[in-house]
Amino acid sequence: MIQQTPSRRAILDRIKTQPVEGPALPDVDPNIVIAFDDPVAKFQEMLIAVGGQSHVVSSYEAVGKTLQTFDEFASAKHLVSLVPEAVAGTVSTESVRDPLAYATVDWTIAKGEFMVAENGAIWVDGKTLPHRVLLFIAQYLAIVVKKSEIVSNMHQAYERVDGFGGPFGIFVSGPSKTADIEQSLVLGAHGCRKLQVFIVDDK
Repeated sequence: MIQQTPSRRAILDRIKTQPVEGPALPDVDPNIVIAFDDPVAKFQEMLIAVGGQSHVVSSYEAVGKTLQTFDEFASAKHLVSLVPEAVAGTVSTESVRDPLAYATVDWTIAKGEFMVAENGAIWVDGKTLPHRVLLFIAQYLAIVVKKSEIVSNMHQAYERVDGFGGPFGIFVSGPSKTADIEQSLVLGAHGCRKLQVFIVDDK
């Protein structure tokens, strides 16, 4: 642990008072950024590439039925569902204040606001989460998102989150993974072991 000396504190305080002007962001022509004829198919392709799986379903009820086909879900005991119209949870989040209380959660079922086709990412609004740790502490993560809520690229994605006023939001792309040791890819090292994305056909 770094010791906080008065001189170090003074230096850090002075640094904080100095405004830092970064270079202006480039102007992006929306007509030349990548777009896809079938963004959902591209999203599914990219999600596989980053270790996730996706399922296009016809309704929220179909989400629960599909999850029941997974052994990891059928045998799970501790479920946090933030999409109760799709799956009923077994762990209440109403009175939980300590994030460590979620240490035994098997599955978190979260709501995604929209998908990004070019990289298989999903934007999750922190306002839909009673605690942000739920995305990272569960053994398995499922995100439910409407099929119509998709953009082709990150330029469009940032336009969607521009002015986002929530305390927390995140792009989730695939399960936890690391290749720190000898570049051997390991899934689930730091977070969820698997990510299942359910694309609800709302058209």
